[in-house]
Amino acid sequence: MASAGQFSGSGRGHSAAAPAGGRWLRGHSLAPAHAPRAALPALWPGGSTDSTDLRPALLADSLAPAIGCSAPGTHLLALTSQPAFLELPASEFTAYLRAEALGYALRQREEAGQTTSKPGREAYQRCAKALVFATAGATGRRLPASADTAYRRVLGLPLELVPEQNPYRLRPGAALTVRVLRQGQPVPGAPVQVWQAGIAPGPAAAPAIRHFTTYTNAQGRALLRLPGPGPYLLATVRMEAAPPALAGQADWLSTWASLTFGGPETAGKTVYSQPAN
Repeated sequence: MASAGQFSGSGRGHSAAAPAGGRWLRGHSLAPAHAPRAALPALWPGGSTDSTDLRPALLADSLAPAIGCSAPGTHLLALTSQPAFLELPASEFTAYLRAEALGYALRQREEAGQTTSKPGREAYQRCAKALVFATAGATGRRLPASADTAYRRVLGLPLELVPEQNPYRLRPGAALTVRVLRQGQPVPGAPVQVWQAGIAPGPAAAPAIRHFTTYTNAQGRALLRLPGPGPYLLATVRMEAAPPALAGQADWLSTWASLTFGGPETAGKTVYSQPAN
């Protein structure tokens, strides 16, 4: 089976670090205290309309849960978190908005004269998805490409990245279009960050991370090229005024969406292994 990468979070945003001696896109593990905040930990097998609730696996072992893929094909894992809250001094919050290119919130605070005077009260939530390809295994049964459609399922999350082609079935260098959707509706002009983990050329075979940012068009689509096997991490973020239900704790709500997958020529191969402690 080809693993799509560590399916975990890093604070409110995204992490794409390559620890020494490794080559993976890895965030912090989902700690036991955070497991109840997972509102939608679920698995959609390839070619199936049914999903499996992953809460029991996360609650049993939140650091290294065992998740089986009994059917062949591309499986979709999804997890959303309940809102968490933080408050930053005005100058730090302004710097954070600039660093993350959260222009709407930055402009609103500038127009209100709040960039150096009003602390930033933020609620943040995460919508993480991963694609995992399961081979035929002992059964010898392979899922035809026409039936392997879980990768493009729209879940209606607060924010999500949805590929329009199966990245495991593409040739290296082929085009991949990805949609950014907010509760099922396209988001034009959304930033999409892309990280590709791999090995730098040369005798040292050092781990390397390739990173770039692109933006969605008027239909909420971004065009990418996948030059190699990856793994890949795609990420986008949206910040808007906090809804009335959160107004007592936050002025802003940010939603961080991510999608990880192996990429071309990784179907049936292990992209990387979890390092030993």
